[in-house]
Parts: sequence; C-alpha cells; structure tokens
Amino acid sequence: MARKLRPSPKILTKPDNEDDFYHEPGTIPGTIIIPTDASPPEMTLIDYSTGDVIRKEIKTPEECADYLDTASVSWVEVQGLGDEDILRRLGKVFDLHPLVLEDIVNLVERPKIEEYEDYLLIICRMVVPKEKRYGFYSEQVSLVLGKNYLLTVQEEPEHDCLEGVRARICNNKGIIRKRKADYLAYSLLDAIIDGFFPVLELYGERIEELEEEVMVNPSRQTLQKIYQVRRELLQLRRYIWPQRDAINSLIRDGNELISEDVRIYLRDCYDHAVQVMDMLETYRELATGLMDVYLSAVSNRMNEIMKFLTVMSSIFIPLTFVAGIYGMNFNTDKSPYNMPELNWYWGYPMCLAFMAAVAFVLVFIFWRRGWFQNFSQINSDYKI
Repeated sequence: MARKLRPSPKILTKPDNEDDFYHEPGTIPGTIIIPTDASPPEMTLIDYSTGDVIRKEIKTPEECADYLDTASVSWVEVQGLGDEDILRRLGKVFDLHPLVLEDIVNLVERPKIEEYEDYLLIICRMVVPKEKRYGFYSEQVSLVLGKNYLLTVQEEPEHDCLEGVRARICNNKGIIRKRKADYLAYSLLDAIIDGFFPVLELYGERIEELEEEVMVNPSRQTLQKIYQVRRELLQLRRYIWPQRDAINSLIRDGNELISEDVRIYLRDCYDHAVQVMDMLETYRELATGLMDVYLSAVSNRMNEIMKFLTVMSSIFIPLTFVAGIYGMNFNTDKSPYNMPELNWYWGYPMCLAFMAAVAFVLVFIFWRRGWFQNFSQINSDYKI
C-alpha cells in the first residue's frame, strides 16, 4: 500500500545558550528544535510473529518500510535525536504529521495521547535509577502505534527499562508474540510505569536515613538533603500524574487500534500508575514531616543550649558579686565600716571556700530540679 507523503517540517537547532527547551513566540507549527547535545540515533528493527522473529540494526529508515504493511508486528526503535536527516526520513516512511515530529523532539512535552487517522501517538516519561545510590535518569519516550507496527523514539541509547520486553520477544516468553502491536505498546507502557518502583524504593531508604539523621545529628547539610528529596519527588509526581491520565484516556475513550483484550491489560497498568502516585504522595508527606522534625530538633537543641548557659550564668553571678565586693580598692583601716576579713590571715581562703559553697549549693538545687539531665547531649550534637 502506497503511503501519501506530507511535506517535511522545518527543523532548527537549539542554541547552546538556552537552558530551557521551548518554542519562541510566533514559531511556525511543526517546527522542530533539536538539542545540540543530542545523541546520534541508533535504529533497531524487531519484526516478529508467532513462529519467527527478526532483530537487526538498521542504518536508514527506508530499510524498515517493507515490514510495515506485513502481517507480522514490526517494532522500530530509534534511540537518539541528533540527526536531522533521519528525523525527516522517518516522517516520510511512517507518514507522520509535522506536529507528531514536533512532539517527539520536544523533550519537555507533557505525557499525553494524540489520535490521528492511521496511528496513535503516545508520549510518556521513563525514569531509571542511577548507578550511584541516589538520583535517577529521566527521558521522554514517544510511541507511534499503527495497525501492525510500533515506532518508539527515545532521547538516548542508554538508561532504559525496556530490555525485559526485548528479551521476551526474542526468547518467546509470555504471549507477546501471539498478540498484535497494541499489546506490544501496552508491554512498553507497563515496563515504563514499573520502572518508577525501583526509583521510589531508593527514595524510601533515603527518607529513612534522613529520619535517623534528623533525630541524632541534624545539620545544615540535613536541611539541604531534605529540600533536594522534596524537589526530586515533586519532579517524579509531575511525570507520573499526566501519564496516569493518558493511560486512563486509552481505557475510557477507546480506539480502534486498541483491542478490548489489551484495554483490560491497560487497567492493570493504570492500577500500577495509581500505586506509584500513592507512594509518591506518602513520601512527599514524610519529607514534609522531616522538615517539621528538623525545625523542632534544632529548636529543642537551642533551648537546651540556652538552658545550659543560663544555669552556668546563675552559678557564677553570686561568685562574681562576692569577687566584685572584695575587689574594690578601698583602704578601710580608718573607716567606721571596717572589713576586718581583708587583713585577716585566713580571709582569702575562707572567701574562696564561701564562694565554692555557694556554687555547690546552686548546682545541687539545679540538679534536684532536673536541669542537668540533657546537658550531656549538647556537646556531641551541636556540630553545625
């Protein structure tokens, strides 16, 4: 079947000095902005049926054109957006609307579903935990679902969670090779949604560590960590919320490219998205509670420090008074208000003994009132 070709959209390059990815006001619809640091595309074709599978690397989009109208299911993977010519030729081979190419390359696109005459566009967000302990990689994944084919476009060839689906196809595991392209699209969506769980598990462990740190030894670095966790959880929420709505629209609205059987599977995918949302909300509340606990811990510690300083001042105030009285330089030998202890042989040691006795009585009184019970923690905890 011959495909009607649409005019290729204008393709621009994103300037190096732009930090955000956006279209300038008045930009022509269908304009494509390519990031200057985009990875060169790597293309893979997986064509499968019940009894056979073909997986090969392709150099040009035209190599997959013969597979698109066959009875088998063709999965064309494009990983990387750094080649302007490849994007143009992909649009011609798959007969893509200019706005579809714009959405695919616009890396800050909100997850959504767009219906066209012969295919369905699904924009979603994929997250993968980093090799180090905390953090995650995030990239946009675009799915173009046709009757017997599926085109997926990713930002880069690394850090994805779709290898399990590829292995199931090549090793004939499950029922994926017995189904059509819509089941393949569901499998990818399910893998992308499930990819949030390992990331959230790491954040659960991180929040537990922050809880212990807040209770034992809170510091300014602890506050920065809490803010960072809250920002990253908010970012994950912005990814999964519209993604959940997009899956719900596939279930609710229906489309001739999505069969009733696959729509049932999508309900399970929707349940997973809701579960991710619940976990995110729980972790966000815990992070907010950590902020309150941190402020309370710092306030309590400051109160203990002020109590310690007050007690020490209270002990030394009467001693300072006595020392001030006897430190006045007045000769009282001829004064009617004589201070005989100034010339007394034992006057100096008796004055020191009196001052020590006053200090001991004050310490005993404060101890009986329980004012010394938390002072042992102040020196070990106060490390800001």
